Amino acid sequence: MRVPLFVKSLLLGVPIGVTFFDCVGYVARVEGISMQPVLNPDESNTVDYVFLSRWAVRNLDVARGDVISLISPKDPNQKIIKRVVGLQGDVIQTLGYKMQYVKVPEGHCWVEGDHTGNSLDSNTFGPVSLGLITAQATQIVWPPNRWQRLKSQVPQTRQPISLGKSIHANANGPHPGLQAQERKS
Repeated sequence: MRVPLFVKSLLLGVPIGVTFFDCVGYVARVEGISMQPVLNPDESNTVDYVFLSRWAVRNLDVARGDVISLISPKDPNQKIIKRVVGLQGDVIQTLGYKMQYVKVPEGHCWVEGDHTGNSLDSNTFGPVSLGLITAQATQIVWPPNRWQRLKSQVPQTRQPISLGKSIHANANGPHPGLQAQERKS
């Protein structure tokens, strides 16, 4: 009995595709205004499509300024996209949280939307467990006129008051950029 080429392709293609989406990444639709002006800058069309890299966060190695996708602490059925503002050990001045200053606990990060005041973020639910991070948004892939790599930077007004230690130290010690920032403090 001969197996048709379509069936062979399907039997091979589906597992490869699932593995790619699960380990490497996928394209996702981002709606809403919480990340304006970086994502969805036009108020009449508030939809961008971004590439979410699962590979980039496979070791939960995130940096300040990264735009990440995470499971919402308020609704586990919802995924949200926010910017990492603080890492474990950082002291953050909050925007309306129950405490004016928060030291981010170990194994957590502080996330915020770029559109201050129009975002459900750590200022509402507090520090977020690193285990809730699912991917890092690396590029805008649609619409074509907005193709660009997403920059990993914390807005100047939202810099941590003091920096904690790097989550992952490399073989040469802490992250070089972090060392430079710590020397300035």
